[in-house]
Amino acid sequence: MRLFVALNLPPPVREALWSATSPLRELGLPVNWVRGDGIHLTLKFLGEVADDREAEITAALERAAAGARTLPLALGGFGVFPDFGRPRVVWAGIAPEPGLEILQHRVEQEFAPLGFPTEARPFRPHVTLGRAKREARPRDFAGALDLMQSTFQSGGAVYHVRHSERLP
Repeated sequence: MRLFVALNLPPPVREALWSATSPLRELGLPVNWVRGDGIHLTLKFLGEVADDREAEITAALERAAAGARTLPLALGGFGVFPDFGRPRVVWAGIAPEPGLEILQHRVEQEFAPLGFPTEARPFRPHVTLGRAKREARPRDFAGALDLMQSTFQSGGAVYHVRHSERLP
């Protein structure tokens, strides 16, 4: 079975993140979007694990969670991994929180003796919102460099693109 350790966010938070991706989903980008009920914060990916290891994995999870407290999490922007030149994952960032860093470190420490290597990359808390489809190209996500006109009106400024240059 394919396993990972995660913080499951409260349903209202998951629903808000799902709603926030609505304009992006409507653009028709070549992305497989994570359903709202599947939005979570991964602390450690374990990979394929034999069914008979569930008891020892559960015990490690219990040890990692012992003494942990409820964490105040705040969104910290949106982005892509690895970069905009090769977007593979669309994510919403989680603002740095010492308690979250400690919990993730405890998870790493409890799972390392079980043969799950410690992550070499620094922990960058985020929730995955979508994954680029295999056929996606960087150009599918490229924007444009625009000359904009701003016209002030009683309801606020109205913007109009006067000229656009597509970025490669």
